[in-house]
Amino acid sequence: MSVRFVTRTVHAYLDYPVALALMVLPFVLGLGQSNPMALWLSVVTGVAALVLTVLTDHHLGVWRVLPYKFHLAVDLLVGVTFLAAPSLFGFSGLDAIYYWLNGAAVVAVISLSASEQGATARV
Repeated sequence: MSVRFVTRTVHAYLDYPVALALMVLPFVLGLGQSNPMALWLSVVTGVAALVLTVLTDHHLGVWRVLPYKFHLAVDLLVGVTFLAAPSLFGFSGLDAIYYWLNGAAVVAVISLSASEQGATARV
C-alpha cells in the first residue's frame, strides 16, 4: 500500500478552492504588515494557480492544454518559493507563518500525489 493517495481527481478538486483562498485570505487575514509583498505574492499566485488549473489536463480543466506533470512541477515550485519567501522578503509574524504553512501544505500534497502510472497499476 502506498502513502501516495492524492490522485489527479483529488488534486483537481483541491485546485479551485486553494486558488480562491490564495486570492482572498491575504485580505481577510490582513497580510502585508511586515512587507506589502506578503499580501500581493499570494494574490498573484492565486490568480496564476487559477489559470494553471483551467489549463491543466484533468477532468476539471476547461482548456486541457497543459500536462498534469507540468502542473505538479509548478505547484512544487510554488511550495518551495512560499517556504523561502519569509527569508527572501523579510516577512515576519503572521506574514511568515502564512507562507510557511501554505508552502508546507503544497509540498506535502505534491509528495503525497500518486504517480499516474502507479495509480493505474494498483487499480
